[in-house]
Amino acid sequence: TRTSSATRVNPDYLIETVATDIPRLDYTNGTASILLEPQSTNLVTYSEDFSNAYWTKSGSSVAGGFTSPSGDLSAFKFAEDGTNSYHYCRRLTVAVASASIVTLSLFAKKSENSYVALFEGRSGGTVFFNLETKTVVSASGGASGTIEQLPNDWCKIALTVTVPSTIANFEIYNSNDGTSLTYQGVSGNGVYIWGAQLEQLSYATSYIPNSGQSAGVTRAAETCFGAGTSSTFNSTEGVLYAEIASLVNLNTTPTTISISDGTTTNFTEFRYDGTLNNLQYYLVVGGVYHIATITNLADITDFLKVAIKWKVNDFAVWINGIEVNTATGAIWSANTLDRVDFTEPNGTNSFRGKTKDIRVYNEALTDVQLQTLTTL
Repeated sequence: TRTSSATRVNPDYLIETVATDIPRLDYTNGTASILLEPQSTNLVTYSEDFSNAYWTKSGSSVAGGFTSPSGDLSAFKFAEDGTNSYHYCRRLTVAVASASIVTLSLFAKKSENSYVALFEGRSGGTVFFNLETKTVVSASGGASGTIEQLPNDWCKIALTVTVPSTIANFEIYNSNDGTSLTYQGVSGNGVYIWGAQLEQLSYATSYIPNSGQSAGVTRAAETCFGAGTSSTFNSTEGVLYAEIASLVNLNTTPTTISISDGTTTNFTEFRYDGTLNNLQYYLVVGGVYHIATITNLADITDFLKVAIKWKVNDFAVWINGIEVNTATGAIWSANTLDRVDFTEPNGTNSFRGKTKDIRVYNEALTDVQLQTLTTL
Protein backbone atom coordinates (compact mmCIF):
# COMPACT_ATOMS: atom_id res chain seq x y z
CA THR A 1 0.00 0.00 0.00
CA ARG A 2 1.13 3.54 -0.80
CA THR A 3 -1.21 6.54 -0.95
CA SER A 4 0.80 8.43 -3.58
CA SER A 5 2.65 7.85 -6.83
CA ALA A 6 6.37 7.06 -6.71
CA THR A 7 9.27 6.50 -9.07
CA ARG A 8 11.34 3.43 -9.87
CA VAL A 9 14.11 2.39 -12.26
CA ASN A 10 12.40 0.17 -14.85
CA PRO A 11 13.89 -2.82 -16.76
CA ASP A 12 15.24 -0.41 -19.40
CA TYR A 13 17.03 1.48 -16.57
CA LEU A 14 14.83 4.54 -17.04
CA ILE A 15 13.21 6.38 -14.14
CA GLU A 16 9.44 6.22 -14.41
CA THR A 17 6.47 7.06 -12.21
CA VAL A 18 4.07 4.36 -11.00
CA ALA A 19 0.61 5.03 -9.63
CA THR A 20 -0.80 4.79 -6.11
CA ASP A 21 -0.62 1.28 -4.57
CA ILE A 22 1.45 -0.15 -7.45
CA PRO A 23 4.46 -2.05 -6.03
CA ARG A 24 7.81 -0.82 -7.26
CA LEU A 25 9.95 -3.48 -8.90
CA ASP A 26 13.17 -1.49 -9.06
CA TYR A 27 16.10 -2.37 -11.37
CA THR A 28 18.71 0.09 -10.06
CA ASN A 29 21.17 -2.75 -9.42
CA GLY A 30 20.42 -4.49 -12.72
CA THR A 31 18.01 -7.07 -11.26
CA ALA A 32 14.51 -6.66 -9.90
CA SER A 33 13.92 -5.92 -6.23
CA ILE A 34 10.82 -4.76 -4.38
CA LEU A 35 11.55 -1.22 -3.13
CA LEU A 36 9.92 -0.16 0.16
CA GLU A 37 10.67 3.35 1.45
CA PRO A 38 9.48 5.71 4.19
CA GLN A 39 7.59 8.93 3.55
CA SER A 40 9.74 11.76 2.25
CA THR A 41 9.33 15.21 0.68
CA ASN A 42 11.35 16.84 -2.08
CA LEU A 43 11.71 20.46 -0.93
CA VAL A 44 13.29 21.66 -4.19
CA THR A 45 10.51 23.57 -5.97
CA TYR A 46 11.82 23.14 -9.55
CA SER A 47 13.61 19.81 -9.46
CA GLU A 48 14.15 19.51 -13.22
CA ASP A 49 13.88 23.03 -14.68
CA PHE A 50 17.32 24.51 -14.02
CA SER A 51 16.54 27.35 -16.44
CA ASN A 52 13.92 28.69 -14.03
CA ALA A 53 14.81 31.85 -12.08
CA TYR A 54 14.48 29.72 -8.95
CA TRP A 55 18.06 28.62 -9.75
CA THR A 56 20.78 31.29 -9.67
CA LYS A 57 23.70 30.86 -12.06
CA SER A 58 27.12 32.49 -11.88
CA GLY A 59 30.14 31.77 -14.04
CA SER A 60 27.94 29.24 -15.81
CA SER A 61 24.88 28.66 -17.95
CA VAL A 62 22.36 25.89 -18.52
CA ALA A 63 20.88 24.61 -21.78
CA GLY A 64 18.03 22.12 -22.05
CA GLY A 65 17.08 19.42 -24.51
CA PHE A 66 19.31 16.51 -23.45
CA THR A 67 18.27 12.93 -22.72
CA SER A 68 17.46 12.50 -19.04
CA PRO A 69 17.43 9.41 -16.78
CA SER A 70 13.69 9.21 -17.51
CA GLY A 71 14.35 8.92 -21.25
CA ASP A 72 12.85 12.27 -22.29
CA LEU A 73 14.71 15.46 -23.24
CA SER A 74 14.42 17.19 -19.87
CA ALA A 75 18.09 17.05 -18.81
CA PHE A 76 20.29 20.16 -18.86
CA LYS A 77 23.88 20.82 -19.80
CA PHE A 78 25.44 22.75 -16.92
CA ALA A 79 28.38 24.54 -18.50
CA GLU A 80 31.09 26.86 -17.16
CA ASP A 81 32.11 30.11 -18.83
CA GLY A 82 35.66 31.31 -19.53
CA THR A 83 36.12 33.36 -16.36
CA ASN A 84 38.46 32.61 -13.46
CA SER A 85 35.75 32.28 -10.81
CA TYR A 86 33.11 30.03 -9.30
CA HIS A 87 30.93 28.17 -11.82
CA TYR A 88 27.70 27.30 -10.02
CA CYS A 89 23.96 26.77 -10.21
CA ARG A 90 22.27 27.12 -6.84
CA ARG A 91 19.23 27.73 -4.65
CA LEU A 92 20.07 29.52 -1.41
CA THR A 93 16.83 29.47 0.58
CA VAL A 94 15.12 26.13 1.18
CA ALA A 95 13.14 26.11 4.42
CA VAL A 96 13.85 23.14 6.72
CA ALA A 97 13.37 22.27 10.38
CA SER A 98 15.87 23.86 12.74
CA ALA A 99 19.23 22.06 12.92
CA SER A 100 17.96 19.16 10.83
CA ILE A 101 19.88 16.54 8.90
CA VAL A 102 19.33 17.09 5.18
CA THR A 103 20.34 15.19 2.07
CA LEU A 104 20.89 16.85 -1.30
CA SER A 105 20.81 14.50 -4.29
CA LEU A 106 21.17 15.02 -8.01
CA PHE A 107 21.53 12.97 -11.17
CA ALA A 108 24.69 13.91 -13.03
CA LYS A 109 26.54 12.63 -16.09
CA LYS A 110 30.01 13.33 -17.43
CA SER A 111 30.44 15.59 -20.45
CA GLU A 112 33.67 17.55 -21.03
CA ASN A 113 34.12 17.76 -17.27
CA SER A 114 34.52 14.67 -15.11
CA TYR A 115 34.14 16.45 -11.79
CA VAL A 116 31.15 18.04 -10.07
CA ALA A 117 30.56 19.16 -6.48
CA LEU A 118 27.53 19.51 -4.20
CA PHE A 119 27.73 22.25 -1.58
CA GLU A 120 25.41 23.09 1.31
CA GLY A 121 26.44 26.66 2.10
CA ARG A 122 24.80 27.07 5.52
CA SER A 123 26.90 24.28 7.01
CA GLY A 124 29.85 24.48 4.62
CA GLY A 125 29.36 20.82 3.74
CA THR A 126 31.07 19.98 0.44
CA VAL A 127 31.39 16.75 -1.53
CA PHE A 128 33.38 16.35 -4.78
CA PHE A 129 32.48 13.54 -7.21
CA ASN A 130 34.31 11.96 -10.14
CA LEU A 131 31.72 11.08 -12.81
CA GLU A 132 34.34 9.22 -14.86
CA THR A 133 35.33 6.73 -12.16
CA LYS A 134 31.95 6.98 -10.37
CA THR A 135 33.56 7.69 -7.01
CA VAL A 136 33.33 10.19 -4.15
CA VAL A 137 36.58 12.19 -4.31
CA SER A 138 36.31 13.95 -0.94
CA ALA A 139 33.89 15.23 1.68
CA SER A 140 34.39 18.11 4.12
CA GLY A 141 32.54 20.53 6.38
CA GLY A 142 30.82 17.73 8.28
CA ALA A 143 29.27 16.28 5.14
CA SER A 144 29.25 12.73 3.81
CA GLY A 145 28.68 11.71 0.21
CA THR A 146 27.47 8.79 -1.87
CA ILE A 147 27.42 8.01 -5.58
CA GLU A 148 25.29 5.39 -7.28
CA GLN A 149 25.76 4.47 -10.93
CA LEU A 150 22.85 3.66 -13.19
CA PRO A 151 23.55 1.28 -16.09
CA ASN A 152 23.03 4.15 -18.60
CA ASP A 153 26.08 6.09 -17.26
CA TRP A 154 24.05 8.56 -15.23
CA CYS A 155 25.06 8.77 -11.57
CA LYS A 156 22.96 9.69 -8.55
CA ILE A 157 25.16 11.79 -6.28
CA ALA A 158 24.22 12.82 -2.75
CA LEU A 159 25.47 14.96 0.14
CA THR A 160 24.25 14.56 3.74
CA VAL A 161 24.94 17.15 6.43
CA THR A 162 23.37 18.83 9.48
CA VAL A 163 22.32 22.42 8.82
CA PRO A 164 22.76 24.97 11.64
CA SER A 165 19.51 26.90 11.12
CA THR A 166 16.11 26.72 9.43
CA ILE A 167 17.50 27.33 5.94
CA ALA A 168 19.39 24.95 3.65
CA ASN A 169 21.18 25.67 0.39
CA PHE A 170 21.33 23.47 -2.70
CA GLU A 171 24.43 24.35 -4.72
CA ILE A 172 25.97 22.59 -7.72
CA TYR A 173 29.49 23.43 -8.90
CA ASN A 174 31.54 22.47 -11.90
CA SER A 175 35.12 21.58 -11.01
CA ASN A 176 38.15 21.15 -13.23
CA ASP A 177 40.14 18.88 -10.94
CA GLY A 178 37.92 17.48 -8.18
CA THR A 179 39.38 19.79 -5.54
CA SER A 180 38.73 23.36 -6.77
CA LEU A 181 35.53 25.39 -6.82
CA THR A 182 37.23 28.44 -8.34
CA TYR A 183 39.34 28.08 -11.49
CA GLN A 184 39.89 29.35 -15.03
CA GLY A 185 36.93 27.92 -16.88
CA VAL A 186 36.80 26.69 -20.45
CA SER A 187 33.68 28.14 -22.04
CA GLY A 188 31.13 25.43 -22.77
CA ASN A 189 32.72 22.68 -20.71
CA GLY A 190 30.46 21.07 -18.15
CA VAL A 191 28.30 18.13 -17.05
CA TYR A 192 24.70 17.04 -17.54
CA ILE A 193 22.29 17.40 -14.60
CA TRP A 194 18.73 16.37 -13.77
CA GLY A 195 16.43 15.68 -10.82
CA ALA A 196 17.51 17.79 -7.84
CA GLN A 197 16.13 16.68 -4.49
CA LEU A 198 16.47 17.97 -0.92
CA GLU A 199 15.06 15.80 1.86
CA GLN A 200 15.05 16.05 5.63
CA LEU A 201 16.52 12.58 5.93
CA SER A 202 19.98 11.18 6.58
CA TYR A 203 20.06 9.51 3.15
CA ALA A 204 18.68 9.96 -0.36
CA THR A 205 15.50 8.12 -1.32
CA SER A 206 14.11 7.52 -4.80
CA TYR A 207 13.45 10.58 -6.93
CA ILE A 208 10.32 12.69 -6.21
CA PRO A 209 9.57 15.09 -9.11
CA ASN A 210 8.56 18.65 -8.20
CA SER A 211 7.53 21.08 -10.92
CA GLY A 212 6.51 24.14 -8.92
CA GLN A 213 5.12 23.10 -5.53
CA SER A 214 6.80 25.53 -3.13
CA ALA A 215 5.78 23.45 -0.10
CA GLY A 216 7.39 20.38 -1.63
CA VAL A 217 6.03 17.16 -3.07
CA THR A 218 5.62 14.16 -0.77
CA ARG A 219 5.87 10.47 -1.54
CA ALA A 220 3.84 8.44 0.96
CA ALA A 221 5.33 5.60 2.99
CA GLU A 222 4.90 2.05 1.71
CA THR A 223 3.85 -1.06 3.59
CA CYS A 224 3.67 -4.67 2.41
CA PHE A 225 1.97 -7.21 4.64
CA GLY A 226 -0.55 -10.00 5.08
CA ALA A 227 0.64 -12.68 2.59
CA GLY A 228 -0.83 -16.15 3.15
CA THR A 229 -3.14 -17.90 5.59
CA SER A 230 -2.72 -20.71 8.11
CA SER A 231 -3.34 -23.20 5.30
CA THR A 232 -0.41 -21.75 3.33
CA PHE A 233 2.36 -22.35 5.85
CA ASN A 234 3.65 -25.38 7.75
CA SER A 235 4.05 -24.28 11.36
CA THR A 236 5.73 -27.50 12.47
CA GLU A 237 8.72 -27.25 10.10
CA GLY A 238 9.93 -24.91 7.40
CA VAL A 239 12.28 -22.13 6.31
CA LEU A 240 11.84 -18.38 5.92
CA TYR A 241 14.33 -17.14 3.29
CA ALA A 242 15.06 -13.71 1.83
CA GLU A 243 17.63 -11.93 -0.33
CA ILE A 244 17.51 -8.40 1.04
CA ALA A 245 19.34 -5.11 1.57
CA SER A 246 18.54 -2.29 3.96
CA LEU A 247 18.26 1.27 2.66
CA VAL A 248 20.91 3.01 4.73
CA ASN A 249 23.46 2.65 7.49
CA LEU A 250 21.98 5.57 9.43
CA ASN A 251 18.42 4.31 9.71
CA THR A 252 17.51 4.69 13.39
CA THR A 253 14.29 2.62 13.21
CA PRO A 254 14.55 -1.18 12.94
CA THR A 255 13.08 -2.64 9.74
CA THR A 256 11.63 -6.13 9.70
CA ILE A 257 10.41 -9.14 7.69
CA SER A 258 8.44 -11.72 9.70
CA ILE A 259 6.26 -14.81 9.56
CA SER A 260 3.87 -15.09 12.51
CA ASP A 261 0.34 -15.46 13.81
CA GLY A 262 0.03 -11.68 14.12
CA THR A 263 1.31 -11.58 17.69
CA THR A 264 4.69 -11.18 19.36
CA THR A 265 4.17 -14.60 21.01
CA ASN A 266 4.67 -16.78 17.91
CA PHE A 267 6.95 -15.55 15.15
CA THR A 268 10.30 -15.66 13.43
CA GLU A 269 11.87 -12.62 11.77
CA PHE A 270 14.88 -10.81 10.29
CA ARG A 271 15.38 -7.25 11.53
CA TYR A 272 17.94 -4.67 10.44
CA ASP A 273 19.14 -2.18 13.03
CA GLY A 274 20.81 0.70 11.19
CA THR A 275 22.01 2.37 14.38
CA LEU A 276 24.06 -0.69 15.30
CA ASN A 277 24.70 -1.72 11.67
CA ASN A 278 23.63 -5.31 12.20
CA LEU A 279 21.06 -7.94 11.31
CA GLN A 280 19.00 -9.37 14.18
CA TYR A 281 17.03 -12.61 13.97
CA TYR A 282 14.50 -14.13 16.32
CA LEU A 283 12.49 -17.34 16.68
CA VAL A 284 9.82 -17.25 19.38
CA VAL A 285 7.43 -20.09 20.24
CA GLY A 286 4.72 -19.50 22.82
CA GLY A 287 6.57 -16.44 24.10
CA VAL A 288 9.84 -18.39 24.57
CA TYR A 289 12.85 -17.01 22.67
CA HIS A 290 14.76 -19.93 21.16
CA ILE A 291 16.86 -17.65 18.90
CA ALA A 292 17.63 -14.00 19.67
CA THR A 293 20.97 -13.10 18.13
CA ILE A 294 22.68 -10.48 15.97
CA THR A 295 25.26 -10.51 13.19
CA ASN A 296 27.33 -7.39 12.61
CA LEU A 297 27.55 -6.32 8.96
CA ALA A 298 30.16 -4.35 7.07
CA ASP A 299 27.41 -2.46 5.20
CA ILE A 300 23.70 -3.12 5.66
CA THR A 301 23.01 -1.69 2.17
CA ASP A 302 24.77 -4.71 0.61
CA PHE A 303 22.50 -7.57 -0.45
CA LEU A 304 22.69 -10.75 1.64
CA LYS A 305 20.91 -14.09 1.66
CA VAL A 306 19.48 -15.19 5.01
CA ALA A 307 17.37 -18.16 6.09
CA ILE A 308 15.80 -19.28 9.38
CA LYS A 309 14.92 -22.98 9.71
CA TRP A 310 12.45 -24.35 12.25
CA LYS A 311 11.72 -27.95 13.22
CA VAL A 312 11.28 -29.53 16.62
CA ASN A 313 14.70 -29.42 18.36
CA ASP A 314 16.29 -28.21 15.13
CA PHE A 315 16.51 -24.43 14.65
CA ALA A 316 19.20 -22.71 12.58
CA VAL A 317 20.10 -19.42 10.94
CA TRP A 318 22.16 -19.25 7.74
CA ILE A 319 23.65 -16.07 6.24
CA ASN A 320 25.58 -15.99 2.97
CA GLY A 321 26.32 -19.70 2.97
CA ILE A 322 27.36 -19.93 6.65
CA GLU A 323 25.41 -21.35 9.58
CA VAL A 324 25.60 -18.60 12.21
CA ASN A 325 23.25 -19.91 14.91
CA THR A 326 21.58 -23.11 16.09
CA ALA A 327 19.13 -23.94 18.88
CA THR A 328 16.69 -26.60 20.07
CA GLY A 329 13.22 -26.63 21.59
CA ALA A 330 9.53 -27.25 20.98
CA ILE A 331 7.97 -25.82 17.82
CA TRP A 332 4.57 -24.26 17.06
CA SER A 333 1.50 -26.42 16.81
CA ALA A 334 -0.06 -26.91 13.38
CA ASN A 335 -1.81 -23.92 11.75
CA THR A 336 -0.17 -21.32 14.02
CA LEU A 337 1.73 -19.32 11.38
CA ASP A 338 -0.70 -17.54 9.08
CA ARG A 339 1.00 -14.49 7.53
CA VAL A 340 4.21 -13.08 6.08
CA ASP A 341 4.67 -9.35 6.64
CA PHE A 342 7.25 -6.74 5.74
CA THR A 343 6.73 -5.53 9.33
CA GLU A 344 7.00 -6.77 12.91
CA PRO A 345 4.23 -9.28 13.80
CA ASN A 346 2.32 -6.43 15.51
CA GLY A 347 2.57 -4.20 12.42
CA THR A 348 5.37 -1.89 13.60
CA ASN A 349 8.86 -1.27 12.18
CA SER A 350 7.96 -1.66 8.51
CA PHE A 351 10.74 -2.98 6.28
CA ARG A 352 12.67 -0.20 4.51
CA GLY A 353 14.91 -1.67 1.87
CA LYS A 354 15.15 -3.80 -1.26
CA THR A 355 14.02 -7.39 -1.61
CA LYS A 356 15.15 -9.49 -4.57
CA ASP A 357 13.64 -12.75 -3.29
CA ILE A 358 11.51 -13.98 -0.39
CA ARG A 359 10.31 -17.56 0.09
CA VAL A 360 8.71 -19.80 2.69
CA TYR A 361 9.51 -23.51 2.46
CA ASN A 362 7.04 -25.91 4.04
CA GLU A 363 9.74 -28.34 5.07
CA ALA A 364 13.01 -27.94 6.94
CA LEU A 365 15.81 -27.99 4.36
CA THR A 366 19.06 -29.88 4.92
CA ASP A 367 22.32 -28.13 5.75
CA VAL A 368 23.55 -28.72 2.20
CA GLN A 369 20.35 -27.24 0.78
CA LEU A 370 20.54 -24.23 3.12
CA GLN A 371 24.18 -23.62 2.28
CA THR A 372 23.37 -23.71 -1.44
CA LEU A 373 20.30 -21.51 -1.00
CA THR A 374 22.11 -18.78 0.94
CA THR A 375 25.45 -18.71 -0.87
CA LEU A 376 25.96 -15.43 -2.73
